[in-house]
Amino acid sequence: MIIVGSRRLTAKDFAALLFNNNEQVLLDGSAVEQVEQNFSFLQAYASDKVIYGINTGLGPMAQYRIKAEDQKQLQYNLIRSHSAGAGNLFSEQLARATVLARLNSLMGARSGVHPSTVSLLTALLNNNISPCIFERGGVGASGDLVQLAHLALNLIGEGEVIYQGDIRPATEVFNQLGLKPLEIHLREGLALINGTSAMSGVGMVNVIRARQLIAVSVILSSLINELMKSFDDHFSFDLNNVKLHTGQLKVAELMQTLLTDSKLIRKRPEHLYHQKVQEAMFTDKVQEYYSLRCVPQILGPVYETWFETSSVVENEVNSVSDNPVVDHIRQNVYHGGNFHGDYVSLAMDKLKLAITKLSMLSERQLNYLLNDKLNQKLPPFINLGTLGLNLGLQGMQFMATSTVAENQTLSNPVYVHSISSNNDNQDIVSMGCNAALMTKRVIDNSFDVLSVQLLALVQAIDFLKCQSRLSSFMLKVYEEVRQISPVVITDRPHSNDIKKINHYLSNLGDSIDL
Repeated sequence: MIIVGSRRLTAKDFAALLFNNNEQVLLDGSAVEQVEQNFSFLQAYASDKVIYGINTGLGPMAQYRIKAEDQKQLQYNLIRSHSAGAGNLFSEQLARATVLARLNSLMGARSGVHPSTVSLLTALLNNNISPCIFERGGVGASGDLVQLAHLALNLIGEGEVIYQGDIRPATEVFNQLGLKPLEIHLREGLALINGTSAMSGVGMVNVIRARQLIAVSVILSSLINELMKSFDDHFSFDLNNVKLHTGQLKVAELMQTLLTDSKLIRKRPEHLYHQKVQEAMFTDKVQEYYSLRCVPQILGPVYETWFETSSVVENEVNSVSDNPVVDHIRQNVYHGGNFHGDYVSLAMDKLKLAITKLSMLSERQLNYLLNDKLNQKLPPFINLGTLGLNLGLQGMQFMATSTVAENQTLSNPVYVHSISSNNDNQDIVSMGCNAALMTKRVIDNSFDVLSVQLLALVQAIDFLKCQSRLSSFMLKVYEEVRQISPVVITDRPHSNDIKKINHYLSNLGDSIDL
């Protein structure tokens, strides 16, 4: 049970709702009372004052006063006119994250909505009804206006929703479940669409998935070091402790834990310090390639960026991202710009850059495994069939390489791509939802890249026949992967293997704490 209104929601709450179909949402009773008091205050306060979006027009037309008898119609007009999205629909996961984010913001009791609004949003979540929200539309300045308008459209019983895997008219699903569409009381239209809940909902999914991805990258980076019989000093505490970055230390500590009982990892003193070395030229590398040796220094900043992003997105999800802000405690209404999405936009760009670098590290490690001239331990493309006749994992590498190139292209920042809009009323905008969706694409791409890397690693284990010398954690990973995807000897299509391993990586990422 996820209780909304009594405490901060975290990424774990979002993960519980999005990945556990039985999870239900409950509104805190005292918080609902605050929502009702907030509504009642605004209703009385706005009767003889000029309040934006209640008795005025919207955006550049705010100078026009709206007659009392037209004020409810204004809210319906706002919802319908801004339901102008295009492109692909949000996945059900992203749509539900958006609903939870908007619900939590409105439960802050500073938006002047009628309590029936939060009740219906809760009903959508608890009945697994996902609004049809389009990816393209909002510029992320007066909030995610277009994306959230499609959510609001569903709440008033119009548009389409996704229910039990099918796209159906909202009114049809509401009638089936006995739900009553939302009735506009005062400013529910503006309150529903004037916020950052789409970008922060997508951002929260990105935070959850990026955490899994970073954990997997540490695991796979540790495994390649193990298979190549690396020296342990480059992920030791003593070396990393003199570089004063918490992320680097965290990654090094995780590597130490994952490899604690490995029989393959070597200690430098035993091989190079405690015996007399007389060779003029060393056949064994004294230091590993950077993609193996510098994992703490490369993934450390990725970890710290994820940690910072998590804080920003959680703050946004728990904020009142509305305008105006209705304060029934101080008996005032404040006009400003809490709907502006710059925090989320910049955070998503940072996370996107970090994950792109993570995918680049994975691709270099994959290339090292597949290039026999580099690793000097494995056959070309870890081909366990007939060299020349069979092709090993060669085809998989092309997919991984092209996907990383796409990530690099997508890493152009969105945060600085402001374009003036809305008759120049919105003269500097965040493009926050664009930033969040592009970051999601980079994260999804990276799961595919790491899937190929893991398939190459277990293929290498099969060639080296080193299962008995692996750390206990890595042996478990090897056995789990081989239950999903058999060893590659004769050539076969690999797309289904990549898809299955991609799904497995989410669980693997959740198996260790960051």
